[in-house]
Amino acid sequence: MINKYYFINKFDTNIINKQDKQTAIIYRNYDSKIIDKLLILKIKKYCRFKNIKFYLSNNIKLALKLDLDGAYIPSFNKSTQHLAFSLKKNFKIIGSAHNIKEIKIKELQKVKIIFISSLFKKNKNYLGINKFKLVSNLTSKKVVALGGISKKNLSLLRLLNNFEFAGISYFE
Repeated sequence: MINKYYFINKFDTNIINKQDKQTAIIYRNYDSKIIDKLLILKIKKYCRFKNIKFYLSNNIKLALKLDLDGAYIPSFNKSTQHLAFSLKKNFKIIGSAHNIKEIKIKELQKVKIIFISSLFKKNKNYLGINKFKLVSNLTSKKVVALGGISKKNLSLLRLLNNFEFAGISYFE
C-alpha cells in the first residue's frame, strides 16, 4: 500500500534509492515545455527495478503510451479529454485540488485520489488542519495531504486520521 507520494523534477538514483515500497514517485517538471521520453523511460525502468510506483504529471496520454503506473493531474489542469482514452486495468489517475471547486473538477475527471493542499505550507492555498478536515469531508474520494509536510510535523497527520501524504520537503 502506498502512503507517501514524492514529487521529483529530475532523475537521481540516490533519491529513489532512499525510498521504500510505500512511496510512489511523481515526475513533474514545469520548467521544461518538452517532455524527455527517454528520461521518463529511464525513471520508469529504475522505479520498476526498485518496485516503486511511478506517475507522470500532466500527460495522461504519454503515461499510457509508456505503460506507467498512472498519471497525476495538477490542480490547474481542468481538462476531461482523458475520459475518452481507454485505460489499462491498473492505471491510476490521481490529482490535486486547493478548494471545493477544484475538488469537484477532480471528481469530474474521475481521479482515484485527490491531493488537497496546502496543509502546512503557508502559501495562498494554506488550509491548516481544521479547514483541511472540512474540505476533505466534501468528497467521497480518497484524500492525501499535501503541502509543507516535514519530519517535524509528520505526527500531526494523526489528527487527520490520514496517514497518506505527498510532498517534496519531507523527502529532502
